[in-house]
Amino acid sequence: MSITSEAELQGMQKVSEAVALTLREMCAYARPGMSTKQLDDYGARILMDYGAKSAPYATYGFPGFTCISVNKEFCHGIPSDKTILQEGDLINIDVSAELNGFWADNGASFVLGPDLHGHQKLVDASKDILYKAIHNIKGGVRIADIGQMIETEAKKRGFRVIKNLTGHGTGRKLHEAPDEIANYRDPFNKERFRKNSVVAIETFISTDSTMAVTQSDGWTMLGNRGGYMAQHEHTIVVTDGKPVILTEKNGIWG
Repeated sequence: MSITSEAELQGMQKVSEAVALTLREMCAYARPGMSTKQLDDYGARILMDYGAKSAPYATYGFPGFTCISVNKEFCHGIPSDKTILQEGDLINIDVSAELNGFWADNGASFVLGPDLHGHQKLVDASKDILYKAIHNIKGGVRIADIGQMIETEAKKRGFRVIKNLTGHGTGRKLHEAPDEIANYRDPFNKERFRKNSVVAIETFISTDSTMAVTQSDGWTMLGNRGGYMAQHEHTIVVTDGKPVILTEKNGIWG
């Protein structure tokens, strides 16, 4: 969407705060021995307290209120009583919701407790690259140029990007135009970021794979070449200068 009034900005700020604080609290609440279903139930209660509706549950019939992916699950992991968190796990939580007709989206990957399996380097790369990408976005910048920046930075650190997972516009629906804000230079994408538009910018940084493949449950995605992936995401408003990071309270950058 494009922000055209103070009321629209306030609406986006409210829903963005709800998803951001839900994500932050879920990351802090996660602990070894807990099931991903317990963690999802906790997030659902927080969203309910804000009066917000889970976007994946309400819009797509996703079997959970948030997406929780563990270790080699790249994204869209289904919360389950059978998935028990352990120290050193690489966890991704994605929280999106609707509140009063406005939608916002954010996500974060983190290592649970000690970095027993060496995932922190990947997590840090994803966070740092998201920061650089967002702070280079303003009205008139080519979407493809930001994609090139993300992939270049990933390669510098010895990682790859996932090419079939992208950021997107958001605001009045969970997914709006621009439909694809890729993590690489798409030579066919001639679009530019527009001032006052609302977009969800996401990094998808991986150790081995370049594509994500949907599994038999219809939701969970793994890498085409295995390995691990870290994702971080903010919903922002594009301006002529520094973007407005609506989900800043999720604490991705501390």
